[in-house]
Amino acid sequence: MISGRGGSGARGARIRPPRRIARPNAPAEGADFDACWELLREALRDIHNKNCSRLSFEELYRAAYKIVLMKKGDELYNRVTKFEEEWFAENVIPKIEQLVTRSLVNIGEDRSAATSANERRQTGEKFLKGLRDTWDDHNMSMNMTADILMYLDRGFTQADPNRVSIFATTIALFRDHILQSKLDATSDRSVVDILISVILDQIEMEREGDVIDRTLIRSCSRMLSCLFQNQLENESEKLYLVLFEPKFIEASEAYYEAECEHLLRQADASSWLRHTEKRLGEETDRCGTTIELETLPKVHQTIDNYLIKSHLDEFLALDVTGLRWMIDNDKFNDLSILYRLVSRIDENKTALKNIVQRRVMELGHEIEKALKGIDFSMGLAEGEEGGEGEKKPLNPAAQQTAAAIKWVDDVLRLKDKFDAILKECFQEDLVLQAAVSKSFTEFINVFGRCTEYVSLFIDENLKRGIRGKTEAEVDVVLEKAIVLIRYLQDRDLFQTYYQRHLARRLLHNKSESHDVEKQIISRMKQELGQQFTSKFEGMFRDLVTSSELTTGYRDHMNVAGEGEKTIDLNISVLTTNYWPAEVMGRSAQIGAESRVTCTYPREVSRLQASFEQFYLSSRNGRKLTWIGTTGSADVKCVFPAVPGKSGALAKERRYEINVPTFGMVVLLLFNDLEDGGSLSFEEIQAKTSISTTDLMRTLTAIAVAPKSRVLAKEPLTKSIKPGDKFTFNNSFLSKTVRIKAPLINAVSKVEDSTERKTTEDKANQTRAHVVDAAIVRIMKSRKELSHAQLVSEVLNVLVGRFKPDVSLIKKRIEDLITREYLERPDEDGAPSTYRYVA
Repeated sequence: MISGRGGSGARGARIRPPRRIARPNAPAEGADFDACWELLREALRDIHNKNCSRLSFEELYRAAYKIVLMKKGDELYNRVTKFEEEWFAENVIPKIEQLVTRSLVNIGEDRSAATSANERRQTGEKFLKGLRDTWDDHNMSMNMTADILMYLDRGFTQADPNRVSIFATTIALFRDHILQSKLDATSDRSVVDILISVILDQIEMEREGDVIDRTLIRSCSRMLSCLFQNQLENESEKLYLVLFEPKFIEASEAYYEAECEHLLRQADASSWLRHTEKRLGEETDRCGTTIELETLPKVHQTIDNYLIKSHLDEFLALDVTGLRWMIDNDKFNDLSILYRLVSRIDENKTALKNIVQRRVMELGHEIEKALKGIDFSMGLAEGEEGGEGEKKPLNPAAQQTAAAIKWVDDVLRLKDKFDAILKECFQEDLVLQAAVSKSFTEFINVFGRCTEYVSLFIDENLKRGIRGKTEAEVDVVLEKAIVLIRYLQDRDLFQTYYQRHLARRLLHNKSESHDVEKQIISRMKQELGQQFTSKFEGMFRDLVTSSELTTGYRDHMNVAGEGEKTIDLNISVLTTNYWPAEVMGRSAQIGAESRVTCTYPREVSRLQASFEQFYLSSRNGRKLTWIGTTGSADVKCVFPAVPGKSGALAKERRYEINVPTFGMVVLLLFNDLEDGGSLSFEEIQAKTSISTTDLMRTLTAIAVAPKSRVLAKEPLTKSIKPGDKFTFNNSFLSKTVRIKAPLINAVSKVEDSTERKTTEDKANQTRAHVVDAAIVRIMKSRKELSHAQLVSEVLNVLVGRFKPDVSLIKKRIEDLITREYLERPDEDGAPSTYRYVA
C-alpha cells in the first residue's frame, strides 16, 4: 500500500510487506524496460484515479529500481513527465475550461459588466473550489508518485546538481499546464490571471461587508505559495509573491485611496480614525486567515500611505471634528487612536505635535484674555463668622490678587488637561511631552506678570489653601507650584517676589505651616540649586535664632530682677542680606523718606537699650537697627464711661488691642493729652518722626478701620491726609475684648504699574552685575572667544536664572572692555573676538 505525503509536500514513505497478488501482466525479474514502465504507467493511472488499494509499493519501487540500474533513469524521468502532461491535457484542462464562464472573465476585465455581488461570489467560489480540488488531487498524486520513484531521485536525479527532483518537476507541471495555460488563442489571460482576479474580487466583497469562504481562498493562496516561478525554487520567486501579492497591493492602494477620499468628503475625523483602525485590524485578520501573513507589512504600509498619510493634515484641520475639537472636548478615545495612527507614519509625530503646540498656546492666551473680562469686584468673604459663601465687595488690591489666583488656577487646570491627554492618549510620549512643555513655557512667559502671579498663588496656598488638607493633598499643591516655577524663565524676578511674600508670611504669622514652607523651599533647592534658596533658608535660620534670643533675654531679665515687667518683648533679629529691602526699611525709591526712623516712647526706648546691651555683650561688631514697619504690639486700652449714655457706653470698658508697632507709638501719645485733646497729622509726625507713608497706613488701621477705630478722625473720611485731626475715641465699643487692627502693609497684593517698574529696574541692575560676573568667569576660563561663542555661553550659563537679551550682553561686554576686563585683539580678521585681560 502507498501512503501519500499530504498537502504540505513533506516527503516520507512507509513500506509494508508486499501482498502476494498474482498479476497477469506482472513481469518476472530481469524483464526489460518496457515491462517495468508499463507496470509503473498503470500504477500512475491508478493513483490519479484514486484506485491504488491493490498497488504494491515494493513491486513498484523494484520496477523503478531496475530501470535505474539499466541506466535508463533519464528515459523514465522523461516518460513520467510526459505522462503527467498527457493526463492534464486529457483529464484536467477540460474540467478547468468548463469552470471558466464569461461572467468569471468579466470580474477581472470589467467590473461594471459583471453580474450581482451574490452571483459573482457564487461563480467565483465554484471556480476556486474546482481549481483547489484539482490542485489537491495533483499534489496528492505527485507525492505518491515521488514515493514509488524514490530510487529514481537517489540513483539518477541527485547525480546531476542541475537536475531537480521528480516531485519538483511534476508538481511544477500544474503551474505550466494549468495556471499559465491560455483559455483560447484569442485571449491573453491565463488561468492564474483569472484566479487572482477572483481572489481579489472576493477580498473586495469582504471589505464591503459580505461574507466569503476564507478557508477556500486560503487554500488557493497556499497553492500559489507552494509553486515557484522556475525550477530553482527560490523563496523570493514564489508565485504568491511574484504574481498575486503585487496585484493585491495595487488593488488595495486603489481601494483605500478612493475610500479615504470618501471619508474626507464626509468631514468627520472621528469616523475616519475609527474606520482606519478597523481596517488595520481587518487586514491583520485577513493576512492571518485568508492570504499569507508575509503580506501584512505591505498592506499595512498601503493603509498608512493612503488612509493616514495622504490626507492627515486635512483631517486634523477639520473645524468641527478635527484635532482642536478633540482636545477641547476631551475626546480621549479619538486622541488615543490618532496617536497610534500618527505614530505608524512619523516617529516624530510632526503634524500632531504642531497642532497640539499651537492649541496650547491658543488656550493659554485665551486664559489671559478671559481674565480681562471677569469682574472681581465681588468675592467670597474669608475669616468671618457666617460669611462662608457670602459675597462681599473687594478692594482694588484684593481684586488684582483674585485675578492672579484665577490666572494661575486656569493655567494649572490647562496643565492638568494636557497631562491627562499625554498620559491617557499619547502614552507619555517624550516628543509630545517636550512640545507641550515648550508651549506652556512660551505662553506663560509672554504674560508679563507670570512671576508675580505664581508667587502670589503659592503665597495664597501657604496662608489658607492648605488648611484642612491631608499630607497627600498638600504634596499635590507643592508639586503644582514646582511645575509652575519650572516653566518660568525670569526666575530672578520670581525669587524677588517670593522673598517678599515669604517675609510677610513669617513676620506676620500668616503661614499655615512652617514645615510645608520648608518642604517647598527644599523642592526649589533640588530644582533650581542652593544659590536660589539661600536667602529663604537664611530667613528661617533668623527666626530660630530670634526665638532663642527672646528666651535668653527673658531669662536674663528674670535673673537681673529689674523691677516689675510692664512690657513683654518678643524680638525678631533679621540679617539684612536675607530679607527684602521693603521689610528691612530700606527704601526702594531714591529720594524717599527713611522708613527706619522713629521716636519711640521712653518705656520702649529703655527696653530697646536693655536688649541691645544684652545682645552686644556676646557679639562684637554687630549693629542693631530697630524697624517698626513690620512689628506689632498688644496695647491695653481703658475707655471711660460716657456721660449721658446708657448700656455698655455708660460703663468703663477695657480692651486689648493688637496694633502695628507704629500704632502703639501713636496711641501712647494720647496718654499725655488732657481729656478731649487732639493731635493733628503734622503734630503726630513731628512727635514720632514716622515717614508720611507709614504714618498714613498706621492711622488708617486705628482711626479708619471700623473694628479698631480707637481714634476719632476729623473730618470723617476713609482716607488719611495731612491736616486731619485725631482724638481719643471715648465712644469706642466692641463685642470682643481682644481686637486686632489690620496690618495695612501685611497683605500680599499685585503691584501697580509704578511698583512693577521699580521692581524691574532693580532686577535689571542686578542682572547687569550677574551678566558681568558670567562674562568674566567664562573669559577667565577660555582666555579668548568670538562674539557669537561668548554670547552663546553666557546664555547657557544664565538660562537657570533668567533669559538675558542679547543687547544686554553686548552692552555689558562693551562696559567690561571700557573697564579693561576684556580687550579686542589688534590682529586682522578678528574684529569680533574678545580676549581676557589678566
